Amino acid sequence: VGIIVSCLILGGIMLALRAAGEEVGWAFQLQDPAVVLILLLLMVAVTANLAGLFEVGGIGAGEKLTRQGGLSGSFWTGVLAAVVATPCTGPFMAAAMGAALLLPTGLALLIFAGLGFGLALPFLAIAFIPALRKRMPRPGLWMVRFRQWMALPMALTSLALLWLTYQLVGFTGLMIGGAAALIILVALFALGRKQKDGAPYTWVVMALFAIAIAAALIIGTVTIQPAGTASKAGSIAFNEARLNALRAEGKPVFLYFTADWCVTCKVNEQAAIDRTETTDAFRKSGMTVMVGDYTRRDPDITRYLAKYGRSGVPLYLYFPPNGEAQILPQILTVDDLTALTK
Repeated sequence: VGIIVSCLILGGIMLALRAAGEEVGWAFQLQDPAVVLILLLLMVAVTANLAGLFEVGGIGAGEKLTRQGGLSGSFWTGVLAAVVATPCTGPFMAAAMGAALLLPTGLALLIFAGLGFGLALPFLAIAFIPALRKRMPRPGLWMVRFRQWMALPMALTSLALLWLTYQLVGFTGLMIGGAAALIILVALFALGRKQKDGAPYTWVVMALFAIAIAAALIIGTVTIQPAGTASKAGSIAFNEARLNALRAEGKPVFLYFTADWCVTCKVNEQAAIDRTETTDAFRKSGMTVMVGDYTRRDPDITRYLAKYGRSGVPLYLYFPPNGEAQILPQILTVDDLTALTK
């Protein structure tokens, strides 16, 4: 329910903004530095909890709420999963997300609900299929060690979000995010000490929320760096007029749209686009490589993605000499790209 509700809310916000004339795409929440900062601080808190710095179970608002913590905890876990995971649905949901932008609101929301159901399906399968539950490992001491080890990937996620904050608003964002994360860690350490001593800690929890809200408000005032200016060595930044000029000259063009918060994009770049075999083949064939950076909000890129029925990245296009655009697979290989030069 938490996942489905979150997908419906995200989809509803996107549709409402588009109806109001805004140019937004799927996973637009990670183009907002305040949202990224809140997620950063949340991941820092999750890391500290998994490492044993403090215990969530000790935070309650009465016995009645504590007893209901299982369902509410599951709901908010689903909310977090949906908010963080939406950028990774691009390779599998590109066509569906593009269709959602063209359908009436009711049908579009049905697609978003279906996306949420798909994300929740593994959890539902374990919950309702006894055979799968029987294959789950039995509780034991390994769970404590596993929890501690899981602090490592969460810490890496925190670092990735800090880096994304830097990408969005520059060094100022890096300093705000780093300082807020450090203060949160100190406050969580104090919270853990008070929990162990049995001392009151309500003021610590209130201070944590105040720190997060203050940091988000501060970073929201920082000017976001201009979008659409970044390009890699040997490539040019996306510009539709420049693209049209290259096509008019009959030159082949490989155009791809990426973002620093898109895991699939980065995997494709490391595994296929930025490989020596690919760059050598492109150079020998006279291929122009054009990059659209969607890390920050860019209305021009949003409109161009919509032309091809997409609401987010990645999108890979090949423009042959004097030919129509070809949409390439969402998951690329070196062979896929080198074949374009033959």
